[in-house]
Amino acid sequence: MLGLGTLLPWSFFMTATMYFTSRLRDPTQISTDKPYDRSPTEASYNNVSPLCATVPVLIFTCLNSVLHHRIPQKFRIMGSLAVILVLFLITAIAVKIDMAAGPFFTLTMIKIVIINSFGAILQGSLFGMAGLLPAKYTTPIMSGQGLAGTFAAFSMICAIASGSALNDVAFGYFLTACVVIILAIMSYAILPKLEFYRYYNKRQSGNRLSDMYFIPVCCFLLFNLSDWAGRSLTAVCTWPGKDSKLVPIFMVARVIFVPLFMLCNVQPRYNLPVVFPHDAWFIVFMLLFAFSSGYLASLCMCFGPKLVAPHEAETAGAIMAFFLSLGLALGASFSFLFRAIV
Repeated sequence: MLGLGTLLPWSFFMTATMYFTSRLRDPTQISTDKPYDRSPTEASYNNVSPLCATVPVLIFTCLNSVLHHRIPQKFRIMGSLAVILVLFLITAIAVKIDMAAGPFFTLTMIKIVIINSFGAILQGSLFGMAGLLPAKYTTPIMSGQGLAGTFAAFSMICAIASGSALNDVAFGYFLTACVVIILAIMSYAILPKLEFYRYYNKRQSGNRLSDMYFIPVCCFLLFNLSDWAGRSLTAVCTWPGKDSKLVPIFMVARVIFVPLFMLCNVQPRYNLPVVFPHDAWFIVFMLLFAFSSGYLASLCMCFGPKLVAPHEAETAGAIMAFFLSLGLALGASFSFLFRAIV
């Protein structure tokens, strides 16, 4: 039903071309003794109406893709259906109101623009909602959209077969569209009460929550805690000692973390494959990286001033602090290169 409601509005307007063009005819141009000349508004209706339909669809489909995170899904879907319902009610009421061809043409084009704008938002939002569910639930939406044109044509045929005047046919035809939109609104209102929808929606909310906290927890909190633990450990353990050759070897060996992080599941990526797809690998690498950074940096800052003459210890400490900052700056600079490689 929701899939039917996305394309039904424009399908109903297209199928009702005979009604709209009849309202745009200029009575003064109709003559029994010479060919009928169509008025400018009647002649241009079939060209202007598709333009007024397709351009808003393109624009609002793009806007929905960009701004859907800022507007709640329920507001987008229910709001779009409500606006479409109101416009169909106005269209049905306008059937009974006499109006000149010019104002009627303008009003009709405005309705087409608004209906297709909100129809685009509705369609994008429904497919976004279907993306939260298993793939099999997208099929009913596609089927409903495919049925929209058939349903509109069948409704018009039934209305014409009733033998009523054209205005009465159009009135019943547009009221039928209102009934379908109301059913679509009811269908969406019932949807959150269904167990399967609540299950998948809750799971997606959990995934969003995990995504929201992953970077601050795994990248910053774990790094700083592990770095602090490594720095604090040097208060009770200074292995392998200030004269050991292992310290510079360990420092150089930490370069291995660069390709390890690049081969984790970092997205988006364009060149390198994902060798460590599970986020647990990233967390393990981050813990080792941060702990070794804190421990070895603290060892260097402790041992460095002790390897020079006492009167040069202060200078050595200042120089080491400078190179520590330089290393951070160079690391940040090289990150652009590594990002491009990934």
